[in-house]
Amino acid sequence: MNKVIALVGMPGAGKSEVAGVFHKFGFQVIHFGDVTWQELKKLGLEYNEQNERHTRESLRKKHGMAAYALLNLPRIDSALESSEVLVDGLYSWEEYLLLKKRYDDRLKVVAIWASPRCRYQRLGSRVTRPLTAMEAASRDTAEIEQLNKGGPIAMADFTITNESSLKKLTKETEEVIKKLR
Repeated sequence: MNKVIALVGMPGAGKSEVAGVFHKFGFQVIHFGDVTWQELKKLGLEYNEQNERHTRESLRKKHGMAAYALLNLPRIDSALESSEVLVDGLYSWEEYLLLKKRYDDRLKVVAIWASPRCRYQRLGSRVTRPLTAMEAASRDTAEIEQLNKGGPIAMADFTITNESSLKKLTKETEEVIKKLR
């Protein structure tokens, strides 16, 4: 029976890089954040930190704190029919609980960790959606205090530390994939 692997981590920890490794190993990747992009596009709003945050908060106000898991269930279920699934961007405790209830032992959580200093440096230098250190710290605070993000990180089945090279991150991710299989 195919598994659902959920990635958790703070912004800039390396979730997208880890998702790429899982994809190379045949996992179908579902980005929870696609829901935000689709909503911004539908509303005709520019993609920036302010609009993104407002849209995330609006979706959660409308659908509850498990909004992203709830809105992505059809995509996850469909993908599970033919492959293992990697969910990129599990955020809230409520999302974790919804996925755990639905997939039980088929759900495994992988946390990606990097220090704030390291993450803020990465976020400031990325090409797409760069953030200043102040914006990154503000997003951290919002995700911890308003999105209940700490719970899924604490409940992770595996934790990958991403403080050095992409080569090391790839190797650690491959080791986790072997353990999952």
